[in-house]
Amino acid sequence: MDNPVIVAIDGPSGTGKSSTSKAVAAKLGLSYLDTGAQYRAITWWMLANGIDVDDPAAVADCAGKPSIVSGTDPLDPQISVDGVDVTTPIRSQQVTAAVSAVSAVPQVRARMVETQRAAAATAAAGIVVEGRDIGTTVLPDATAKIFLTASAEVRAARRSTELKGAVSLAATQEALIRRDAADSGRKTSPLAKADDAIEVDTSELTLDQVVDRVVALVEERRATVR
Repeated sequence: MDNPVIVAIDGPSGTGKSSTSKAVAAKLGLSYLDTGAQYRAITWWMLANGIDVDDPAAVADCAGKPSIVSGTDPLDPQISVDGVDVTTPIRSQQVTAAVSAVSAVPQVRARMVETQRAAAATAAAGIVVEGRDIGTTVLPDATAKIFLTASAEVRAARRSTELKGAVSLAATQEALIRRDAADSGRKTSPLAKADDAIEVDTSELTLDQVVDRVVALVEERRATVR
């Protein structure tokens, strides 16, 4: 019997991580986990409960309070907080603006990493886990590690399309650059490419091309570890 396949897909916002990860998981018959959604979910809870997200001590004190349940079906990856479906609310601009600050708190990261490792350990066939520190911190022994990149201009255009023009392209690009700096500069588990990760620049590729490339890389790695 083959060992479970663990795929770590990291990279900054706008590189196509979510679309790629879900499609790869579906193609390979694996579970899927969006760790970014988990950080958004705990951020949503902090905001909903009036916690000052710019006060690391206050955030740390509450890190263990909300119950976060992540669905692992790549075709319908819902997420709930204390029994409330927050799949849509966690994508709000308010949450987006606050998630880096909350994610930087060590107690929050410790809790999330624990749940992420548990999800990977209990996925029978294997799992595709997407985030910013999966290959470096959460699952350093993953079967395959992929780091997606794209130019700031391309990433901003993609995110602006997702937001349906609600925010200007210039403002979107500025926000992405700020998020990159915050995520790459935090002391605990910063956004970084693992030494043994394969980098895929998605700037000039269609989603199907990226998915095919990642699936091929995973199959290649799986063949070497059987």
